[in-house]
Amino acid sequence: MSRSITPRRGGRLRAGLSLALALWLVPLAARAAEAVVTVQGDNAVDVIDLEAGTILQRIPVAGSPAGIALSPDRRTAYVTCPDAPGIAVVDLTARKVAQVLALPGGPLGIAANPRSGAVYVADWYAKRVFVLVPGEAGLRLDGEIAVGASPSGIAVTPDGATLLVANREADTVSVVDAATRRETGTIAVGHHPFGITLDAQAKRAYTANVTGDDVSVIDLAAAREVGRVKTGQRPYVIALTGERGFVTDQYSGTVTVFDPATLAPVTRIEVGDHPEGIAATADERSVIVANWGSNTLSVIDARTLTVTREIKTDNSPRAFGDFLR
Repeated sequence: MSRSITPRRGGRLRAGLSLALALWLVPLAARAAEAVVTVQGDNAVDVIDLEAGTILQRIPVAGSPAGIALSPDRRTAYVTCPDAPGIAVVDLTARKVAQVLALPGGPLGIAANPRSGAVYVADWYAKRVFVLVPGEAGLRLDGEIAVGASPSGIAVTPDGATLLVANREADTVSVVDAATRRETGTIAVGHHPFGITLDAQAKRAYTANVTGDDVSVIDLAAAREVGRVKTGQRPYVIALTGERGFVTDQYSGTVTVFDPATLAPVTRIEVGDHPEGIAATADERSVIVANWGSNTLSVIDARTLTVTREIKTDNSPRAFGDFLR
């Protein structure tokens, strides 16, 4: 909370305005103070203060919210609602739903293009990804992309040019040209890939292979799998820091830690029941895990590889996607 200070000869006021402007110019992603968590059992989205460990706002979202993506400016959350079916657009400044857009099928995985702002939604029940584009009236459906069976996780390269889609029932990853909206190739991976994550340089992608109990490592330039990492039972999503990879193991109640350079497992960390969504903070000091079965977030110290705290959430947090800001 800021204090009110009476300005003297204008100096303190100018200093205060300069500080406020400096703080505003700091990228939102660099602060990463909040988690925006889909809580499926309560049909809501929790906005959580990670430092205080408290729920700032519970935003009602109908339709069993599951997947989440944040807009490039981090001020809007796009939430998939498989039972609606459709997506909810959440204004994170006003902390309320600004738009509900109906979609056919089973929307689940979701990602936003960091350059164009387009939103991509995977239809779990069909071999397609919906393309939504922003406009004055909000998002609108602007076509679809043919991919493999049961698309789930989606990742977009930092330049916005390429989409990677994990096709669970096809055991493949679709490589999609964002400009032409066409699949340009497929890459064979392990059994039932679900979450997909890119490294910071967009040189490698990682898929969590649910029934294979491993992670496929993809060399994007070569367009092929180059290795696998053994995990616990039912891996779900991968998070990366500069030094480590972290994988949620749903059935084991653990996070598998591995070395991205050697692909060797490092350790397994006990977290809550049925961990699902996972992401690293912007400073890479912490990794946040959504535990679907225990209604908590586990906070892992990325250096010591220990759980430093548990944060209570509402019922059945999933946070499948990009959920930190």
